[in-house]
Amino acid sequence: MQGTRALFQEDAYQQHCDSRVLESGTDGVVLDQTVFYPLGGGQPGDTGALVAADGREWQVVDTRKGEGGHILHKLAEGSDPPGAGTALSARIDWNRRHAHMRMHTALHLLGSVLRFGVTGGQVGAEKSRLDFDTQEDIDPTQVTEAINALVATGVETTSRWITDADLDAQPELVRTLSVQPPRGAGRIRLLEIPGIDLQPCGGTHVRSLGEIGRLQVIKVENKGKHNKRVYLGFA
Repeated sequence: MQGTRALFQEDAYQQHCDSRVLESGTDGVVLDQTVFYPLGGGQPGDTGALVAADGREWQVVDTRKGEGGHILHKLAEGSDPPGAGTALSARIDWNRRHAHMRMHTALHLLGSVLRFGVTGGQVGAEKSRLDFDTQEDIDPTQVTEAINALVATGVETTSRWITDADLDAQPELVRTLSVQPPRGAGRIRLLEIPGIDLQPCGGTHVRSLGEIGRLQVIKVENKGKHNKRVYLGFA
């Protein structure tokens, strides 16, 4: 069985697409192609709706990675899922996704300001966090000013694909200490913010830093002897 074509990797701004149901069951629905981003890399799975031509509609409450390259669209509890072969329009909750795109890109800026190893993180629509392997004190005001200065540059982001061998030859690209980029698929996606950040990342991001808006470091917590947790939100 074919995998799901991940349209969000080709264009993170595509909000809907025509799809066909490959598999359907109590766990959810697998489509031949989708704009829904599945949970991964600290970014939540998309929510939204699947809409048939006859007006039937199914609410998608979460999106997860499945086996064999499938992307599973989990439906609201009690839903009678569409059958295999059904033609649908897949539509994401764009406001939620766009907030995740802004936040995910903002975390790359946070990591470029705080040049420590990253031990964990989580993207949210209103606030997000990164955990850093450091004992150094972190000044929220200084970090806030530094991040907003980067946002103000309006630098455009780009992405490209490299091979596993390319990444092996450049291990310094990997900033995350707890999770390594997935290997074995033949290619790995790089996010580049020219002059600011370059690292493997399969999430969704905004085209320009100016699209993020003003940010604020909400708080910094000690989560262990070598672990500082930094919370970031929209100002």
